[in-house]
Amino acid sequence: MESPPPPKFVAGQDREDRISALPDHLLLDILERLDLREAVRAGALSTRWRRLPKHLSRVHLNVGQFQGVVPLEAMDAFTSAARALLNVVEGQCERGALKVLSLSFYISSPHLSSIGRLVVDVVSLGQTQCLEFCVLLPPSSNTIPLLAENGQQFMSFSRAYPVAFSWLTRLTLKKLVFGHSDVTDLITACGRLRHLYLSFCRLADPFSALKIDVPRSGIQELEFSFVGCTGIELISVPKLRRVGCQNWIFENPPVCFGYVPELCVVQLFSKAKEWQVPFALSECLSRTGSAMNLSELYLDFLHQMIWIQPEHPKQLTAIFKSLTSVFLLGIFSECDLNWTLFILEAAPALQDIALSRHSCIKTPENSAEKRNVVWEPSKDLKHLNLRVLLIQGCEDEDKVTNYARLVMERAVGLKRILLCDQLPCEDCNAINPEPSLRRSQVDEASRHRIKERLTRGSSSSVDIIIC
Repeated sequence: MESPPPPKFVAGQDREDRISALPDHLLLDILERLDLREAVRAGALSTRWRRLPKHLSRVHLNVGQFQGVVPLEAMDAFTSAARALLNVVEGQCERGALKVLSLSFYISSPHLSSIGRLVVDVVSLGQTQCLEFCVLLPPSSNTIPLLAENGQQFMSFSRAYPVAFSWLTRLTLKKLVFGHSDVTDLITACGRLRHLYLSFCRLADPFSALKIDVPRSGIQELEFSFVGCTGIELISVPKLRRVGCQNWIFENPPVCFGYVPELCVVQLFSKAKEWQVPFALSECLSRTGSAMNLSELYLDFLHQMIWIQPEHPKQLTAIFKSLTSVFLLGIFSECDLNWTLFILEAAPALQDIALSRHSCIKTPENSAEKRNVVWEPSKDLKHLNLRVLLIQGCEDEDKVTNYARLVMERAVGLKRILLCDQLPCEDCNAINPEPSLRRSQVDEASRHRIKERLTRGSSSSVDIIIC
């Protein structure tokens, strides 16, 4: 018996589409993969979809998604959308369990109170697992007086809504000016805060240090980028696990560590300025001897001056005893590589070293002079745990070959050497793209010659890979 044909669509017939026929939990899963605008549009499809946004478990609202002639109009639209999605009516929550709430908004006095009240209503239900604020300045608020004023407004906002801030787990602040204790006070008030990112922020007195002393805080990650201060002093941050510092503008070292017993990852990225002189890693890492769990170290020189100076391994052995991975990035190609072995000698547990090399065509204004770094490793150095050496950018055969052979001799457990092409450079390609393409073709032949030179006359079983 043949199956009956599928029913035909009849114009004007009220027939639900197949997607709307799915159970609520699947429809919500679809909506949570859309951005806000698409989710709201989906709500216009039917009465079934229209009520679903109230039951999302994750809500991400970004003022950049809303259009307005002036920032106030964008914030009007932002707060209206937040009110529609988050409002709790008569103490009852229409929505399901809101677990993740991420809000990116401008500092705007007429709207901060609305945002604060909405967030307090949501977190008071006790089901929020992740609350994130990304606080931005309106595009027209870049003058120093306005930056300071907006910083004060933000601190007033945090004090006016302590319940909301006590639930914050991640906070991003851009282009704000703070008093000397504001950052410590803020971290202390945000009891659940785990990640803080300061970008283009500064102290009211930029010729002073940013001091963070939060012995009872559970904060785990701190990131700083273009922060206006003479340095960052982490006096006591006992749960801190990762620190990133990019593009510092004053003297070296950019950050000094006090009591940070759980610190695992340090990332320092910057182009050296002409008024900055190289510093010893022990200057910032060994102040109290409490950072004994460091496992990953990232140093990116961005193809300019090497802003650290090699030092006797004994100065770092205690701090590097758990170090397993080192990434030394943006080494300018003319620089010798042997200096990197002072880290190998100071880190007996080290398993991986990654180097990237390149000499950028573009030299930023006020850059420090590039100088070769000279270091002679100990003749009796024998490292037992290093397994992998990665070199990205092999333009100079002699430097790469001599360095790789030196590592092969000293790292008796070495298993693999990876020789890779240099990473694309936006600055070089933007100025003169053709030579960059030709250089890449030449490098392929060069890397093969390096491999031949490394294996010739060697009894080592190291696997050499051209990638």
